[in-house]
Parts: sequence; structure tokens; C-alpha cells
Amino acid sequence: MRKTYTIKLFKAIIYLLLVTASVTASAQHTRFSATEQASISVPTPGLFSQSNAFNIDFSILRDNEYSFPLPVGKATVNDGALEITTTKGDAVKAMFNGTVRLSKRTQQYGNTIVIRHDNGLETVYSYNAQNLVNVGQRVRAGQTIAIVGGEDGRTFCLFSIMVNGGRINPETILELKSHRLRKQVLQCRKNGSRVSVSVLNAEQEKALSLDPDDNDDSDFNNGSTLTLDLKKIEEQHWSYPLPGAHVISPYGGRGGRGHSGVDIKTKPNDEILAAFDGVVTQSGPYYGYGNYIVIRHAYGFSTCYSHQSKNFVKIGQKVKAGEVIGLTGQTGRATTPHLHFEIRFCGRTIDPSIFFDHANHTLKARVLNVKKGGRVR
Repeated sequence: MRKTYTIKLFKAIIYLLLVTASVTASAQHTRFSATEQASISVPTPGLFSQSNAFNIDFSILRDNEYSFPLPVGKATVNDGALEITTTKGDAVKAMFNGTVRLSKRTQQYGNTIVIRHDNGLETVYSYNAQNLVNVGQRVRAGQTIAIVGGEDGRTFCLFSIMVNGGRINPETILELKSHRLRKQVLQCRKNGSRVSVSVLNAEQEKALSLDPDDNDDSDFNNGSTLTLDLKKIEEQHWSYPLPGAHVISPYGGRGGRGHSGVDIKTKPNDEILAAFDGVVTQSGPYYGYGNYIVIRHAYGFSTCYSHQSKNFVKIGQKVKAGEVIGLTGQTGRATTPHLHFEIRFCGRTIDPSIFFDHANHTLKARVLNVKKGGRVR
């Protein structure tokens, strides 16, 4: 009996020690010194205690592990930081998961928040109208942490990224036009009192998309030939416009009637998806097309969707591939509810099967050669 009691007591002590260690570790994770809570730029304790360098792989982050601070804002570089302009009352979001290190009103930058992230970086959000988080609080990527403020009648957030207390160029990590995180591996290396930041896989070719805001096609517009490798368009940048559909009339049509697109069908009021990232240039009734949508993409391409029972997008609206833009219908000259889908290059229709495998609802693995004003080969 005494032996059994001793074993149970030993197990209880071990359990208490493990719980204490766990609580202590958790407390240390959210405990910051007075200096850390008072100053924006301070070294991160223990950041380089194990090694003089560490890597951050942004290519493996899931969608819910990253957020641009003001998703609808316009970002410009201002002295090593981003000035993100937006509308009054907009919500400021945490960029990554992390812990709030500083949340206070500062003399130079007004209401300011600093978040220490699990990946070793820190982000700074300044000129807030109101801070909504406290020091030591855990936050998730995309969580609202403040209400945007500004200065001198302008509404903006001054945002910066730091490593070990020093600012780094935000464009090293972010694509300012698209607000996307660059899918790359970043290395932070300590050299004396300074930290150098470099991209390990800068030589890798950039993944392709047809977002007009994410591609500089000025050279292509001047007459050069462009090569498009469809295999390099990542899955989040394309979508079959009507998943589950079957073709009821191919491009060109039967009997040589000059069908300008492909008719695909599922059921009435089914959700129609944007085929690629782009900007809506037309949305509304249009002659025999009925309810009609045109989305402009990069390099002179556009996609057209017609006969909808309802359109969900407006002219000038940016859309992402896979976003629901309308519902299938029978408006205009249509004998049955379906989607008439067109792809155009420089205003001229081309066969959508150049891009899409209609049977498998996938993007074809092929390389296209296109020239402004010419054909797609």
C-alpha cells in the first residue's frame, strides 16, 4: 500500500511540474519588458540565440495565415513604410498570427500597435483612430486590431515590418498592387548589430496569373510576342466558369453557324465563377446576350459570360478567379438556361478550348504564343 501511494504521489508531482512548465512557457510568450511595451523599435530577445540566421517560408502559408492590413486600401511606400489610404471607419487587420507587444498612443505616430509574430517578424500599425487590442493578447491573421485613423484630414494607416527592431523594405515581402504575399523564402541573418534580409529563391520564375494589375504588359503592347505557359498559372488564379457543366454547343457551332463561344449547362440559377483574376468592364443587359458580364484580364485577354438570370458584379469591380459573379439563366436569345462563355483576345473571340479542357473542367497544360493584334498559337 505504501509503495502504491509513493508511485501515485510521484506521478502527481511530475504532472504538476509539467503543468507549471507549460504555464510558465505560455506566460513568457506573452510577457514583455517595460522597454518592449514602451518603444516601437527594440531588439527581439532570443531571436538569434540558437543561430545567427533563420528562414521564413511564405510559400507554405494558408489563406487564413496572412492578411493585408487594409484589404481595400491603396498602398504607397513612404520612407521605408507603407502608407495605406482607405475610407474612414475601415478596420485594420493583423498581418500574421502573433502577440501584441505594444498598444498605446505615441507622441510621434499617434495610436500605435506592434505585433510580435510567431515567424520572427514584427509589424507596426500607426495613426489608428482607436486601438482594439491589449499588450499580451494573442491575435490571428486577419483579426481586426484597430480602427483606421490618419492625420491632416487624410485617412490612412502607416504600416511597417521589422526584424529585431529594424525596418525592412515591405516590397521585399508584399506585392503592393495585388496586396499578395510574395511566395518565397526570406532569410534574416545577424551581422554584428545589424540584420540583413535576403530572398533565397529569387531566381525562381514568378508564378503566372492573368490579373491586369499584377502584370506589366507594356512591352507586349508595343508589338513583341508573349509566351504564356498555362501550367504556371496557379490554381487560385484560374477556375472553370461552371463546375460540373457539360457542353451543349461548342465554339464555332454545328452547321457552320459561327458560334462565338461555348454553351455549357448545369441547372437554372447555378453559380457562375470568374475564370481568371480581372476587372469587370461590362455588367448588364446587352442585346441577344441578355444579362452580360465582361471581365478584362492581362495581355489583351477578356472573358464574357451571358444569359444570366442575375449578375452579382458591377463595372470597375475587381474579381478573383473562382469568385461567384452571377447565376445561370435564360435571358436574351436563349432556348434553355445555360452559360454562353467566350474568351477574347484583342477584342476577337478565340476558342475557349485553347485554355480549358471542358470534359475535365481543367486548365490545359500548354504553352501559348500571342502577339498584340495577331493570333493565339
